[in-house]
Amino acid sequence: MSRLYIGLVVLFTFAACLLFPPCSSALKVGVGGPSNNNLIINGNVYYEGGNEPAAHVMVQLQDSEGEGRQTEETNGSGWFEFRRLSPGTYALAIDLQGYERVSTTVDLSFMPAKGLVIKLRSTSGEKPTAAASSVSAHELSMPEKARELVSSGKKKLYTEKNAQGALEDFQSAVMAAPGYYEAYYQVGMAYLTLGKRDDAETNFRKSIEISSDKYCEAEVGLGTMLLDRRDFAQGEIAVRRGVALNPDYWLGQYELGRALVNENKLPEALQSANQAKSLAPSAAIVYRLLSNIHLRQKDYPALLADIDAYIKLDPDSPAGIRAKQLREQVARKVDTAKATPAAQKTP
Repeated sequence: MSRLYIGLVVLFTFAACLLFPPCSSALKVGVGGPSNNNLIINGNVYYEGGNEPAAHVMVQLQDSEGEGRQTEETNGSGWFEFRRLSPGTYALAIDLQGYERVSTTVDLSFMPAKGLVIKLRSTSGEKPTAAASSVSAHELSMPEKARELVSSGKKKLYTEKNAQGALEDFQSAVMAAPGYYEAYYQVGMAYLTLGKRDDAETNFRKSIEISSDKYCEAEVGLGTMLLDRRDFAQGEIAVRRGVALNPDYWLGQYELGRALVNENKLPEALQSANQAKSLAPSAAIVYRLLSNIHLRQKDYPALLADIDAYIKLDPDSPAGIRAKQLREQVARKVDTAKATPAAQKTP
């Protein structure tokens, strides 16, 4: 084993808990303390080619690390709003079947971002009906009161950081509509935020059962929990079911890559990680995963590129600062290796 590899392993072992944590935080919803920041991102989503609003479309908000993911549903006029945000760079993403994926970067370093306009471009030239998305069609079949409770709960959970209030709304929704498997998934998310992992897993499994194994997000949610407790084989199985249902769900591809890298299936892990990167290029955790893979493959130029991408997305946070320090050390070791004659290297 080369001295370079040993040195890099030491570096990354030291930094692993800080920069490359083994457990996914992409599924978690952060509940922070009081903040003096109250910035806003809002706007409207329209179908391209006119001013027809895109109603009841899910808009995802990710911070610079791809963490603390929030989700808002557009109202009847295509309006969405995210409140109580801190200064920084965010990414808005929309994945709607029949439309090209939208990813927009928003900089809140100095002021709120209000009145954004997002256009959805059809991949077929036609506007999808409710049936074009099985999830949307199913949700639209639920009683209006139950859907209102889920919408209220999402706002409380992802925007207001009120997990207990959200849980009560979601539980009321499933009482009103026992077949509402999307609501059971949200119950699981609320329990996860409250630190009640067993209850979260129970509700993810309930969502999967009611959906007859047809709900991607619940499959990936369960798989993530299994991976977090190091049950990589079963976690991979669950995540693969989710990815099979929706190959364009970036979090599913990320979690599949995480499962595979822990099983030392590096070529497959790299394929999933690259797919996650193509779907969510602003999710910094994807570059953590790629760094882990490229380190194990001893592909140091790629490793440096991963760290650079991470730093670009998150330059000023404590994790970003550590990444800069780590990059300098890795770069020095790579340069030293290049300068060392092959005959002097230890095999």
